[in-house]
Amino acid sequence: MDAQNWVAMGYVKGAFGIKGWLKVKADTEYTDSLLDYPEWRLRRDRDVRTLALESGKVAGDELQVKFVGIDDRDAAALLRGYTVEIARADFAPAAEDEYYWADLVGMTVQNREGADLGKVVNLMDTGAHDVLVIEGGFGQKLIPFVSHYIDEVDGANRVITADWGVDY
Repeated sequence: MDAQNWVAMGYVKGAFGIKGWLKVKADTEYTDSLLDYPEWRLRRDRDVRTLALESGKVAGDELQVKFVGIDDRDAAALLRGYTVEIARADFAPAAEDEYYWADLVGMTVQNREGADLGKVVNLMDTGAHDVLVIEGGFGQKLIPFVSHYIDEVDGANRVITADWGVDY
């Protein structure tokens, strides 16, 4: 698989205990979501390792995980700072009218008049709803990802149509 088929989902904070356990900060809606995936890819710069999850649990707002073959604190400590990635192909299908953020990033956003507002570079969770962060020829735009402003998400063509003016 190439890099675009892997999605960053958190990072390794450091070693935990003496038996190879790690503390992981999950960047997922639910902290325990990462435990649903039996294989994780850890990446730091050009160093990439694919590891099998042996065990894991939620501890406060982080995960404590154990990988097959990482059996002591020294081996675990070497993984501090690695990004946790999950294969996009392993994601459960999204429900109707729901989308993974990873699928929206990179999509082109056009308004109803066909003007190209730019590409989705990120999303923000405001608590009330998600917001698309768009970068393009008209500058940065923040568009609430709600049905009032989003007319269509065309996944096949990677285009989002929005009720949003170029001068907003």
